Amino acid sequence: MTAPRILIAGGGTGGHIIPALAVARELVVRHNAEILFVGTARGLESRLVPAAGFQLKLIEVGPLNKVSLATRLRTLAQLPLSLLACSKIISEFRADAVFGVGGYASGPAMGAAILRRVPAMAFEPNAVPGMANRLVGKRVQAAAVNFPPAAKWFRNVEVTGIPVRPEFFTLTAPPENAPPHLLIFGGSQGARLFNTLMPPLASALLEAVPGLTLLHQAGARHAETTRAAYQASGADPARWRVEAFLDNMAEQFAAAHLVMARSGASTVAELAAAGKPSLLIPFAAAADDHQRRNAEVMVQANAAVMLEESRLCEPNLLLHTLLNLLSDPARLQSWSAHARTQAHPAAAERIADRLASLIQRH
Repeated sequence: MTAPRILIAGGGTGGHIIPALAVARELVVRHNAEILFVGTARGLESRLVPAAGFQLKLIEVGPLNKVSLATRLRTLAQLPLSLLACSKIISEFRADAVFGVGGYASGPAMGAAILRRVPAMAFEPNAVPGMANRLVGKRVQAAAVNFPPAAKWFRNVEVTGIPVRPEFFTLTAPPENAPPHLLIFGGSQGARLFNTLMPPLASALLEAVPGLTLLHQAGARHAETTRAAYQASGADPARWRVEAFLDNMAEQFAAAHLVMARSGASTVAELAAAGKPSLLIPFAAAADDHQRRNAEVMVQANAAVMLEESRLCEPNLLLHTLLNLLSDPARLQSWSAHARTQAHPAAAERIADRLASLIQRH
């Protein structure tokens, strides 16, 4: 069999492009595939795909969801040209299949594949699909989803999970006698809400929980102001640390007894793989409210508690929630076991094999 040629389309955020890169690597290793990515200049794929050693073609297409009427009209006007551009790329690359991972470029590429009768497979990392995947979900030949609630939007669907770096699955829990440690993780850019809310609470939290230490990832733009806010709070500087970015995230997860985080798909998948109990605060402005839906899956699995942004104005709610969780190690240990039930260790391999099988059946 000749090497399969697979076009991977979409991106925008790390939650879309990082799993796509993991699948691409598995396609190369397991099936000797030739890979071409299609994305936009504004998405993270413009940086991450070339850095990973894959070729990237750029198209012009904008957002449709949660944007102004003018932006929506501009995107709709672009769509015919975007479809033609993707159709040309599919033809020139001689793609055997198209894998859409969601994001701006995914819709036109998947639409072009459907029109050209090229096998197409969709991947959805969130509990509720984005607009591109909702539009093509019933027209593609196969789909892979991270959360079971997303399955209803697709045909020939399998719950594969989202690819996560292997080291997250082998983490050990902190030693039994280790003092409690809280990891506050706002994503690669940090979370402004966390940077604002946590420093004023730090002193009371550290005084109430013996031995507690905390590590706060604040993002490059806000690390200095967040660090200054902690200093101004009067909290013991030996027990807190603020960093702009954490490179060794698996190690940081391993040391944490509790993780306070947003609920993007990649973060939730890493929490599950690592078996980490979490306090999830969904980003209220996320498209289609998908972060809340992601968090709800973990809450239903008894692996997390969720606080919505709208409730954080309630006096001391966040402080009391953290105190209750950090003071109940048995509860956190139980949540850790439940979190692992949501993990999918072989997600990238399963998705890659489904794509290869799709080509063989065509």
